[in-house]
Amino acid sequence: MRILFIALTMLGLSATTAAAEFALSFQWGATPACNTGKARTIASPKFAVSGLPAGTDSVEFRMKDLDAPRYNHGGGKVRMSRNGTVPAGAFRYKGPCPPGEVHRYRWTATARKGGKVLGRAEATRRFPQ
Repeated sequence: MRILFIALTMLGLSATTAAAEFALSFQWGATPACNTGKARTIASPKFAVSGLPAGTDSVEFRMKDLDAPRYNHGGGKVRMSRNGTVPAGAFRYKGPCPPGEVHRYRWTATARKGGKVLGRAEATRRFPQ
C-alpha cells in the first residue's frame, strides 16, 4: 500500500511539473493609451510562450480585466511558430481602456490540438504601466 501511495504521489508531482512548464509573457508595446473606459478594437500585443505542450497546433488568447471582469475583451486563436512567439498584430481584440485609473489585465493562453485542451498559461500586467 505504501508503495502505491509513493507511486501516485510521484505521478502527481510529475503531472504538476509538466503542466507548470507552459508559460506565457507579453508586453503592451505599441498598445495605444486609453483611459476613457470605451475600449476600441486594436491589434494584439506580442506574446512569447515557452514549454508549449507537445502536439499543440494552435493557441487561443483571451484577455480579462481583473478589475472589471464582466467586460469581454475577446482575443484570438493563432497557429504557433516553432520559436514560441506570436507577433504583435496577430489578431484583434478590444484593448485595455480603464476609466481614468490603472487596471490589472490577465491574458490566458490555451494550447489546443484540434478541440482538445492541452494546457493553459497566464500572464498579468497593469495598464497603463
